[in-house]
Amino acid sequence: MRLFVSRPLPDAVIAAARAEFDVTVRASNAPMTPDEMIAALSGFDVVLPTLGDRFQAPIFDACVPRARLLANFGVGFNHIDVGAARAAGLQVTNTPGAVTDATADIALTLMLMSARRAAEGERLVRSGRWEGWHPTQMLGLHLTGKTLGIVGMGRIGQAIARRAHFGFDMRILYHTRSPRDLPHAQPVDSLIRLMEQSDMVVIAVPASAQTHHLIGAAELAAMQPHAHLINIARGDIVDEAALIAALQAGRIAGAGLDVYEFEPRVPDALRALDCVTLLPHLGTAALEVRTQMGLMAVANAVAFRRGAPLPNPV
Repeated sequence: MRLFVSRPLPDAVIAAARAEFDVTVRASNAPMTPDEMIAALSGFDVVLPTLGDRFQAPIFDACVPRARLLANFGVGFNHIDVGAARAAGLQVTNTPGAVTDATADIALTLMLMSARRAAEGERLVRSGRWEGWHPTQMLGLHLTGKTLGIVGMGRIGQAIARRAHFGFDMRILYHTRSPRDLPHAQPVDSLIRLMEQSDMVVIAVPASAQTHHLIGAAELAAMQPHAHLINIARGDIVDEAALIAALQAGRIAGAGLDVYEFEPRVPDALRALDCVTLLPHLGTAALEVRTQMGLMAVANAVAFRRGAPLPNPV
């Protein structure tokens, strides 16, 4: 069986794949072009795509796929039209679990960086303009004991809640379609009320048609002026233009972003704001995590090859 891997992956992942498949690894780190996607579907039994490889309905309509599985590298699969894939005869899998702790760690990183103005301070030191410590320099938000609002309470949301509650003694509120029995977290049935009550808001819902621009002007207007917004989910969950307007007007104190609405494009207006911490989608960027993700994607492909139940179907 032939396996196409859309980006270079850690050596251990490629070795595991080669043990089971005839593997072709695409050398580029750029998203696949439409022609590349059509060729991969037409010439391989399994395709292992990732974020940015937009397998949408026109791609499936443009070929007669030989492939019968898209073994996605990553938990998020909003770049794949799952319905169109199934209609074309393909199954789709992803890699949940492997990303949970690393993504939660990045959420806490951004919470601390945004609250304590760490990116702004680092730029000040690098610029050579820092004139030394003084009592009122770069005063930020003290995170301990504050209220954290989490939008979404799946694996990643729960991991963030544990870190914030047990590590920083934060009060945890959350908004989700399916409230959970969590002794250290309280559900809030209205997203607006969650935004109103929180000193820090973290977005941790999957991207879908239902969550597109879930956080818009009205939700941002409900936040307190000292509050910060953190997004480690997907960029288009937040209306980026509305966020920029809220930050420019000082309606919220800051934001920490690991994802962007039109990634990798980041608007000049966002980059110009000192009150925003910007990371280049580092959520799972640790070798052991990316290796675990890759091995999980390969395990899905191997199960398919052997006719076994897929471990992580979507």
